Amino acid sequence: MQDIIRVRPTHDGTYTVYRGTRALASGLTREQAERYGASLPQAALPEG
Repeated sequence: MQDIIRVRPTHDGTYTVYRGTRALASGLTREQAERYGASLPQAALPEG
């Protein structure tokens, strides 16, 4: 199962980017967070 990339707002008005349950970047504007999330490569599915 691949980890889903999510952008979530925080209580202080900034945004955090998550891959699965791991926070990758925080303290971003919404635009920055969406750009960062879109730039991340998706995890490759295992062959088989």
